[in-house]
Amino acid sequence: MARITVLPEQQLAELKRGAFEILPEEEMLKKLKKSYETQKPLKIKLGADPSRPDIHLGHTVVLQKLRLFQEFGHEIYFLIGDYTAQIGDPTGKNKTRPILSDEEVKENAKTYSEQIGKILDLSKTHIVFNKDWLGKFSGLELIQLMGKATVGALLQRDDFNKRYTNGEAIYLHEFVYPVLQGYDSVHLKADVELGGTDQTFNLMMGRQLQYAYGQEAQCILTMPLLEGTDGVNKMSKSLDNYIGLTDTPTNMFGKIMSISDELMKKYYLLLCRRPAVEVEAMISGLTNGTIHPMEAKKALASEITGYYHGEAAGKEEREKFEARFSKKQIPDDIQTITRPAGTVALLDFFLELGLIKSKSDGRRLIQQNAVKVNFENHTTDTLNLEKGQELILKIGKLRMVKLIGE
Repeated sequence: MARITVLPEQQLAELKRGAFEILPEEEMLKKLKKSYETQKPLKIKLGADPSRPDIHLGHTVVLQKLRLFQEFGHEIYFLIGDYTAQIGDPTGKNKTRPILSDEEVKENAKTYSEQIGKILDLSKTHIVFNKDWLGKFSGLELIQLMGKATVGALLQRDDFNKRYTNGEAIYLHEFVYPVLQGYDSVHLKADVELGGTDQTFNLMMGRQLQYAYGQEAQCILTMPLLEGTDGVNKMSKSLDNYIGLTDTPTNMFGKIMSISDELMKKYYLLLCRRPAVEVEAMISGLTNGTIHPMEAKKALASEITGYYHGEAAGKEEREKFEARFSKKQIPDDIQTITRPAGTVALLDFFLELGLIKSKSDGRRLIQQNAVKVNFENHTTDTLNLEKGQELILKIGKLRMVKLIGE
């Protein structure tokens, strides 16, 4: 068993970085002190829904915090909710989520180990499935468990409350979900449970049930949701604003370089593995102007790419990026398109090549000076192309095409 050598106050300072909330913080410090003094690691729990098997950087926000607990010497329980996934948690939704079949759950769960292994030390991680204990409940035992919670308490959950107020259906099985998730903490005797801000109610249910079963209640640590590359919406595959762990090194680096300077600060706060004091210094430097945003962003993109593809890959992608874009070099494999000489409708042209999602997206890029012709800002949605002329069109930070007039 690894020794716990980091002082409790230092552990708490690192854990608090970027966290939305630690409840209750004084209890967390007390647990860390007791663990340090007795050299008995805390049991840290994180539940995962196997209905969403693909992990992107948004998911790693809480996984990075789990990694930190692991580095401090605590015991990690990565719980795959293969039983509860067949019930369906409506958290954050305004309608019931579809119930997965046992086969779907098993298939989705297979992908987890490989992906979380990019963040956690799997040799020191307990991967558990709640079907191993919840699947053994008799009907009577389930009713006895439900007797530990009240309907009034469950209706305090925001999504249930909204649906009840709006006269929308809430089915009895949906009330079972948070209670079963809470019981997972009872079964594991968890000391701390992690989750996103949308999981606070379920995490608190774990505390309530541990009290009811005579256990010392877990503390909870919640992390904020991370905006995607659009800088507005939560990172999501459905919104196509995500950065996946399985993205190629080039795509991962490039997508990070495409985020805004302001969002970069949040990425440093939530995704960077440097000590808190270094991250705080970086954010402070960006805020007061002593650190150039472009340099900071390249360092961040190289660092994060290195986490998931190896340090050498992160360094190589930075060198390639600087060669292509910072130094205005044109890649050898640039897409080349010929068009008749005359006026080119840029928005139609970009849509045809799949360089923009919509004309409104294209207009926004033009307004933001993100469209360049021969590396100079282009401020209109048309372009005059002469016969034999070669123009380099750059859209955003990543997309580049050569246009030749004929």
